[in-house]
Amino acid sequence: MKKFTINYLVVFLAGIFALSSCGGLDKMKKAADQVKYEASPKVLELKGNTVDVSFKVSFPAKFFNKKAILEMTPVLVYNGQELPLDKGIVQGEKVEGNNKAIKYLEGGSYNWAAKPFEFKDEMRVSQVVIRPSVYIAGKEAAKLALPPVKVADGIIATQKLVKIDAKPITMEDKFVRTTSDKYESQILYVINRSDVRTSEIKKPEVVGLEKYIAATKNDPNKQLKGIDILAYASPDGPMDLNDRLSKARQKSASEFLQKELKKAKISEADKKELWSLMATPEDWEGFKALMEKSDIKDKELVLRVLSMYSDPNVREKEIKNMAKTFEEIAQKILPQLRRSRMIAKVDVVGRSDEEIMSTFKTNPSALSLEELLYAGGKLTNDLATKQAIYEKTIELFPNCFRAHNNLGCVYLWQNKLDLAQKEFEAAQALKETDQTKSNLGYVALLKGDYAKAENLFTSVARNVEVANYGLGIINITKGDYETAIKFLGNTPEFNTALAKALNKDNEGAMAVLNNVKGDEALVAYLKAVLGARMDNSEVVFNNLRVAVAKDPSLKKTAASDMEFGKFLANDVFKSIVQ
Repeated sequence: MKKFTINYLVVFLAGIFALSSCGGLDKMKKAADQVKYEASPKVLELKGNTVDVSFKVSFPAKFFNKKAILEMTPVLVYNGQELPLDKGIVQGEKVEGNNKAIKYLEGGSYNWAAKPFEFKDEMRVSQVVIRPSVYIAGKEAAKLALPPVKVADGIIATQKLVKIDAKPITMEDKFVRTTSDKYESQILYVINRSDVRTSEIKKPEVVGLEKYIAATKNDPNKQLKGIDILAYASPDGPMDLNDRLSKARQKSASEFLQKELKKAKISEADKKELWSLMATPEDWEGFKALMEKSDIKDKELVLRVLSMYSDPNVREKEIKNMAKTFEEIAQKILPQLRRSRMIAKVDVVGRSDEEIMSTFKTNPSALSLEELLYAGGKLTNDLATKQAIYEKTIELFPNCFRAHNNLGCVYLWQNKLDLAQKEFEAAQALKETDQTKSNLGYVALLKGDYAKAENLFTSVARNVEVANYGLGIINITKGDYETAIKFLGNTPEFNTALAKALNKDNEGAMAVLNNVKGDEALVAYLKAVLGARMDNSEVVFNNLRVAVAKDPSLKKTAASDMEFGKFLANDVFKSIVQ
């Protein structure tokens, strides 16, 4: 009996020694404050549609019971709700299991990442608390809760500031207010003569020229800009004779026309700068053109001579050697080259802007397609008026893809997405263009179909800058800020600055904001955010005042924005956002 008692005592003492050597659960609880828990990042951040967070826990030496299992459950606490995140589990060095073992004498550390969780707006103001609990392996029912530890404060959701806006592309009109017109007639001469024959000036084309010029006198929309007299001699005979002939024909033609214009009381006839006079001694170009159109039997041979020789004397000699052919040329071709061409050039001035808009109101069908497109694109900024113009244009010119596209843009600006899509699809059915493809991308973007929008934007071959803006927005919403920056570049847009800010390029973001045109509330708000990051209270307060004055709804946003975490308890900050 005595021997049994001694052995029992030895076993009991050995057990006590073993427990004291590795530390009991109560000891772990008492020393729990020596365990260091960390979250990365310390303030969580929305990226894409989810929030990432990882954890690290460090255990001191002689803390971890060799037979214990420790479960660490992170919980996001927000707005009276809780969201448990993926737990971390470690075990003592004598536990048989697959979790990481923490040695009793040395201590150690453990890292784990929680599965990304979906963000809700009410999560902006929140905490992440780790709730550890420990138990001896195989005795989970006797689990002991250790003190909870707060490891993170709130969620930064600056990405939510992204502007989901559209940059539709309208198609240009081809309206030209002042167009050029001309009328040409010619006087033919007898061989080796330069006098203007009565039979020539009575020809309908010559009489028509006189009437054409005279018509500019009483038409405020027409202005005589020039008269060209181009006189020629045929390429046969001596050069010096032809030179004299061409100059004499130039003189006779100009004197004739000047006389007729004076009779019609066209005052411009006296202006020297109106007249352009030129004499061509031998009209080889005219000769070639007429030969090409003729039915002369050996015309190909004659044309070959022209291509082989550039010397006019050689040309004339070679052609005259073809006796029969030259005889036919002398009858059919050469008489047409003994001439003076008279060309009147006129500027035709179209309707003024006021006349176009007035005509649209009273008689729109009198306007040309280009006038209508010009009116809708450049003569009004009122969306209702633009809509009316383009609707009328489509009624009058139903196959005009530009009118359908531009009406779609008006609907898009009015946020009438279904109507905009219908018009863009009608335009695309008439003619597939990059402009309309990009516009359909913006319809999909505003409808929230980012995948469709991305496919449309990436299929655009030209006008890439506008399509790239849409791709920049999409990549911001994905949380891929580097790619967003590549698409947006350094364009002076709010979203460009936002992408840089989200990518932690605060200076670059501020530089872009300083060049953004317009006076948007979001510009001032993002400047305030950057000021908070730089710990500059003056920049924060001044810009936040501007932002909430322009858009009071930003007060609520700022009050829960963890970008302003350092300022949330500041009295000045509170006075601005309340």
